[in-house]
Amino acid sequence: MSSFSPGSARVSRPAEPWLEELDIFVRARYPLLYLVSWEEHRVDAILAELARAHGKALFTWSITRGLRSMGTSRTAPLPEDTRNPIDAMAAIEKLGEPALVVLKDFHPYLEDRGVVRALRELAHFLKSTFTTVILLSPTLLIPVELEKEISVIDVPMPGYNDLLQLLREIVAVVRRTNKATIDLSRDHADQLIKAALGLTMAEAENAFAKAIAHDGKLGPEDIKRIQDEKRQVIRKSGLLEYYPPEESLGNVGGLENLKGWLSQRTAAFGERARQFGLPEPRGLLLLGVQGCGKSLTAKAVSAHWNLPLLRLDMGRIFSGLIGSSEENLRKAIRVAESVAPVVLWVDEIEKGLSGVASSGAGDTGVSARVFGTLLTWLQEKTAPVFVVATANRIDGLPPEVLRKGRFDEIFFIDLPEQAEREAIFRIHLRRRKREPEGFSTEELATLTEGFSGAEIEQVVVAGLYEAFAEDTELAQRHLVRTIQDTFPLSVTMHDEIRRLRDWARGRTRPASSGRTLPQRAT
Repeated sequence: MSSFSPGSARVSRPAEPWLEELDIFVRARYPLLYLVSWEEHRVDAILAELARAHGKALFTWSITRGLRSMGTSRTAPLPEDTRNPIDAMAAIEKLGEPALVVLKDFHPYLEDRGVVRALRELAHFLKSTFTTVILLSPTLLIPVELEKEISVIDVPMPGYNDLLQLLREIVAVVRRTNKATIDLSRDHADQLIKAALGLTMAEAENAFAKAIAHDGKLGPEDIKRIQDEKRQVIRKSGLLEYYPPEESLGNVGGLENLKGWLSQRTAAFGERARQFGLPEPRGLLLLGVQGCGKSLTAKAVSAHWNLPLLRLDMGRIFSGLIGSSEENLRKAIRVAESVAPVVLWVDEIEKGLSGVASSGAGDTGVSARVFGTLLTWLQEKTAPVFVVATANRIDGLPPEVLRKGRFDEIFFIDLPEQAEREAIFRIHLRRRKREPEGFSTEELATLTEGFSGAEIEQVVVAGLYEAFAEDTELAQRHLVRTIQDTFPLSVTMHDEIRRLRDWARGRTRPASSGRTLPQRAT
C-alpha cells in the first residue's frame, strides 16, 4: 500500500471455504455464478488472482463502461459499445478465449425478461466453453427462470487476518513517512482489529485513517472510535441497531436463576472454553409478562459478556417487495456474523412470525419463507452469534421455535416477587440520585404486589413529578400515593397473564422463584 486511499484494492488469500468453493466452481466450468458482496475492489483483486491461476482472461462489465478487458493478452478487439446488457452478452458469447467475466451491479436488469432470456441462453452456450460469467452485487435477486442456472456464493466480510494485514500495511506507511505516531501493544492491536470486524476493507481503512487524523497517532484510545465507526455502518443497513455494552446485570432486579445461568457462560466465547471442549452458547428465548425485564436483560447480557449488541426488529425485515424480505433477513444475518462474537437481540419475535400459519393465503408465503430461513440459521449457525429472542405472547409464536436445538434454554420471566420489587425500587431510586435508605422499600414492595418492573419505575418517576410540582423533596408519601392511583397490568390483563403462566409451567425454566398472581380488586 502506498497511500491511505480507501479505494485501494488488496488481494485476500486466506484459505476460506468460500474461496475454495469459487475455485472448484471455476474448475468445474460452471457457466453462471453469483457473488454477493459490497466489496468490488476486494473481489476484483481476488478474481484477478484466480484468473491468473487458471490461465484465463479477465473481463468486467458495468452499465457505465460496458465490457472491458482487464488484461493485455487479448488480441481481438471488443465491440465499441456494450453498455446495453443484451449487447454485452452477445459479445461475451463471441469471446474466443477462456475467461472470467464479471457483471457488476447486474441485479436491476434481471427484472427485464429480455435480459433474463439472453442470460439463460448464454449460460447454455457457455457450458461447452471454459468461460464463467460472475454476477457481482451487494444484494441477491434471482428470477425464477435462472434459479437452476446460477450458483450463489456469499462473500464474507474481511476476517481477522485480512484486517491484521491491512493494519500492518498502514503501520508500515506511517512509520516510513513519519506522519503519525504508533502506540499499539500486541493486545491493543488485537482489540483494534476485533473492533473493526464487520467493516469492509475500505471502511476499515477509512476508520483507521480517521483515528490517526484525529490526534496524529494510533493507540488504544482509538478502539472506541473504531467501534463508533462500526455502529454507523450497521445503522446504515437499516435492519439492525447497534447498542454499545452499557447496561449491567446489576441494573436488573431479581431473576437470579437467569443471572446465574449467564454468569456460568461469561468466558464461554474464549479460546480456553474451546480447548476445554465447550461449544459457544447458542442463545436464549425469554418469554414473559410485559415490562418485566426481557429487553433490559438482553442489553445486560452484552455488557456482562463485554460483547456488542445488535437489535433485529422483525418488522423491518418485511417489506412490500416480493423476495426482498428473505434477502433482508439474509443480509441482517451476514452483518451479525461478520461482527461475531456478538449478541443478537430479536425483539418481540412473535410479531414478525405471527403470520406464518396463514401466510399461504395472506402474503404469498413470505412469512413462512422468512420463518424457515430464520429457523434453519438458528439450528445450523456456526458463527459465535448469541441470540436473545424475546416474546410477550406465546399464541403468536410458532411451535417450531420452541424445539430443542434452536436455543440453549427457554426462560419465563414473571412478575417480580417481594424481594425483587424491593431491589427494583432501590435500583430506580439510585438511578435518579436518591438514597434508597431514605425510603421504606419493604413497604413499597408490599404495596406494589402484581406490579411489573416497568410499572415500578413509573411509580418512582410519577412520584418525582409530584414532589417537583410541590417544590419539595421526594418522600415516601409521594410514592405511596402514586401506587394507590395505579392499576397494574396484572389487573387489566389478568386472564391473559394467567394463561401465559399456565402454558409456561412445565415448558420453560423460571428466571426466578415462583409466585402467584395477585387477586387485586378493581
